[in-house]
Amino acid sequence: MIIDEISGIRIPDSQLARDVTQFIRDTESDLLFHHSARVYLWGMFAGMRKGLSVDPELFYTAAMFHDVGLTAGFRDSQMRFEVDGANAARDFLRGRGIGDADIAKVWLAIAIHTTPGIPQHLDPIAALTAEGVMMDIVGLGFGDFTDDERRAVAAAFPHPPHFVEDFLQALYDGLAHRPQTTQGTGLADVMVDKDPHFHRRDFCGLMRASPWAGPGQAGAA
Repeated sequence: MIIDEISGIRIPDSQLARDVTQFIRDTESDLLFHHSARVYLWGMFAGMRKGLSVDPELFYTAAMFHDVGLTAGFRDSQMRFEVDGANAARDFLRGRGIGDADIAKVWLAIAIHTTPGIPQHLDPIAALTAEGVMMDIVGLGFGDFTDDERRAVAAAFPHPPHFVEDFLQALYDGLAHRPQTTQGTGLADVMVDKDPHFHRRDFCGLMRASPWAGPGQAGAA
């Protein structure tokens, strides 16, 4: 990566971080690569503001791998894309001798980054990955970042003019072959927006259609 420091935040320059950068560069589109770099920066700024201590190499790995499951190499997968990305990061780190405890932190951060309300209660790697993602895609917490921080990130890795629609399309492209994995998540909204034949699962309907509903339920007296 050409840019080494953004408004006081350093991009890790270890061999591991360089390997991560090269892997993601070779795997993801520019859109996803630059989004992931911004996620790292937003997360690091948020961590500094909150006084959170995080291993920059591990957090960088989580941030950079979090959308790998959307890429072409997973077009046959029927798992959630978050799990595909988590597994890819796990295999990558394991191949470089990283310990199981650290791998578990990165795996969980990626696997849970689209699940609201939980990451902030976990290890800072998970908390900051989710916060960085939500800042970058919907501007959650926008006002918590200073003008200087936002300008610095935009100068280093600017949002392209059509980022929103391009990113929604990237999500759809990575999910269209496994729409069932979006059920019960916010990603179902993407499927509804892009696919007129997609039907969102209704949790209340699932309960009312279950064997436990009504007088004929299993085990009823």
